[in-house]
Amino acid sequence: MAAEAVVAAEAIVLTGPTGSGKSEWAVRLAEELPVEIISVDSALVYRGLDIGTAKPDAALRARVPHHLIDILDPAQAYSAGEFVADCERLIEAIRSRGRIPLLVGGTMLYLRALLHGIADLPRGSPELRRSIDERAAQEGWPRLHAELASLDPGAAARIHPNDPQRIQRALEVCYLTGRPLSELQRARTPLAASLPRFALAPADRAELHRRLAKRLSSMLERGFLAEVRGLRERGDLTARHPALRAVGYRQLWAHLEGQYGLDEAHERALAATRQLAKRQLTWLRADRATRWIDPDASGAYDNWKCELRRELVGARARDGGSW
Repeated sequence: MAAEAVVAAEAIVLTGPTGSGKSEWAVRLAEELPVEIISVDSALVYRGLDIGTAKPDAALRARVPHHLIDILDPAQAYSAGEFVADCERLIEAIRSRGRIPLLVGGTMLYLRALLHGIADLPRGSPELRRSIDERAAQEGWPRLHAELASLDPGAAARIHPNDPQRIQRALEVCYLTGRPLSELQRARTPLAASLPRFALAPADRAELHRRLAKRLSSMLERGFLAEVRGLRERGDLTARHPALRAVGYRQLWAHLEGQYGLDEAHERALAATRQLAKRQLTWLRADRATRWIDPDASGAYDNWKCELRRELVGARARDGGSW
């Protein structure tokens, strides 16, 4: 990779499918270079979602700076636009300290918004969302999806009839602005398309699936179900809250609601995790600027680290400093 690409960039992106080892690589790098980690994960922003998100523990976060973790209560919503604003503020602050912002995670909606820009959309309206939810409870989400198809055919074509969160947001934008969401999204402004980005992806997909199965079983052994039960017992959360739509949480919540047994919840959560990894890989393959790394290749991490270090140290020396 060209030194200019890394040095001139405001930050470095390390992404990839869930379970590929991104967090471990990021921490290892932060222990050797002046790196601060910015999470690009839509579930890690929530307090109380710990086991099922593989959230870094307090001791690790005390040793290695992490940002955009535990910033919201699960009852709150967090948009891609808010992520971009928070991320840009953090990048500037980290760079002002002479350190390296490393964006780590696999929420592709967030990455897409940061790298390619985001439409100027209205903030959410709690009253309007409650109204849409009430209609959905009476009429069903497929009926509201049909309404969306008449207001915004482009958005409806991309959104599944059983995807309540996205149907709700698309209708909300239509009602608030009088314009289709798809039209507003085409007017987005690029923000940081030049950020160098690396994707970890095991060449052996079967190995990735084995990792995902092992990780989910470990989460359940460490109390994942009890964590979800505790969230449910709060009494103010429902399956419609964005926090509870995260993979694994959604399936265990449905189990606690009596929709199916624990074994089936386990199977459904694993299937959903594999589907998530597949979607992440599909999105990343479409991004030609992404540079791929097989984390299982011999010396993969050391080669990546040494190349980054050589270029960053060389650039810093030219500026009269050192890392």
